[in-house]
Amino acid sequence: MFARTERLLLRPGWAEDAPALARAIGEEAIVRNLASAPWPYDLGHARAFLDTERRPDEASFLVFRRTAGAPRLIGSAGLGRNPDGAIELGYWISRPHWGLGYATEAGRAIVAIARDALRLKRISAGHFLDNPASGRVLEKLGFTPTGAVADRYSCGRREAAPSKLFALDLCAERSEAVPFDPCLEMAAAA
Repeated sequence: MFARTERLLLRPGWAEDAPALARAIGEEAIVRNLASAPWPYDLGHARAFLDTERRPDEASFLVFRRTAGAPRLIGSAGLGRNPDGAIELGYWISRPHWGLGYATEAGRAIVAIARDALRLKRISAGHFLDNPASGRVLEKLGFTPTGAVADRYSCGRREAAPSKLFALDLCAERSEAVPFDPCLEMAAAA
């Protein structure tokens, strides 16, 4: 599965992406805001990430900035499982590309995939309290705070940190033009 936006290309990672991935994520300021990436992050971690088998509802993409030449790897976005087992959105963008709207643009593509291709009903997300920029991205994507703050372990920090939790109801997002809507089918059966 691939996605193309105005400025980005999202595609699965390939083994040959490992060096670019390790360079792009290789800053403590990035890794400390992620739950599962270790610090320091090296080529071996990049290879292991790219080799990870994923379930169909755990779509994972590298994010490339489209250029006149070869696309440039600037981050990653995808769906995974949170500690409670729910599907959650995760993303990161390399530091030189912060503040340019790439996380929001990539996030919109992932939400569309979750809703339209994977037919998910709901996705969750969260951000560490000391990373409010990520919370602003989630709000732009339509996520709403659940009202809960929970400690979440960060491999990069090597400790738990408070995380604000969000959710997005994809049934409410689905277009009425979609011929089969499992959310409506479930509501009709209730």
